[in-house]
Amino acid sequence: MTVRVMLVSPALTDDGRMARFGGHAPLDSAAVRRARAAAASVPAAARVLTGPSVRCTGTAAALGLEAVVAPELADCDWGRWEGHRLADLAAAEPEAIAAWLADPDAAPHGGESVAALGSRIRGWLDGLDGLDGPEAGGPVLAVVEAAVVRTAVVQGLGLPAQAFWRIDVAPLTLTELTGRAGRWNLRCGRTL
Repeated sequence: MTVRVMLVSPALTDDGRMARFGGHAPLDSAAVRRARAAAASVPAAARVLTGPSVRCTGTAAALGLEAVVAPELADCDWGRWEGHRLADLAAAEPEAIAAWLADPDAAPHGGESVAALGSRIRGWLDGLDGLDGPEAGGPVLAVVEAAVVRTAVVQGLGLPAQAFWRIDVAPLTLTELTGRAGRWNLRCGRTL
């Protein structure tokens, strides 16, 4: 059965502006305004989910969505890097950042590697084939962190894990995958 998965990236917060790992900063008034302005552009779905971060749940609320928090759609586990700025870590731990960027299996922060994130999101995508009841066959909409969107694209298209770093996901954009386990098509980056 063909499944339509629509992934919405969250509104930009201070964490995003500062290139900080994690989504703990709540949406400021400007981010809420941008999300509310985009609400009319969000397509309808049979199932509406959100990643558990404050940024994702806040964006879903500002978009007017009644979303269920899906722990499996959480951002990458950044381990001890959580809450730190990339620039600060690059200065303090250049070898660790270089290893993390070069090797999808590396997790110098003690959290989740890009490869492990890929396995988790691939499992979620593959599981969408088995939905039953009123959600079966209907579109799935999820507000998720940019890392989850990038991972879904990499996994859905069967790209090498290194492609994760080559995909940019702008705030409040819609990325769509249609297909089923093992065969997905991509429609990218529609601004809401």
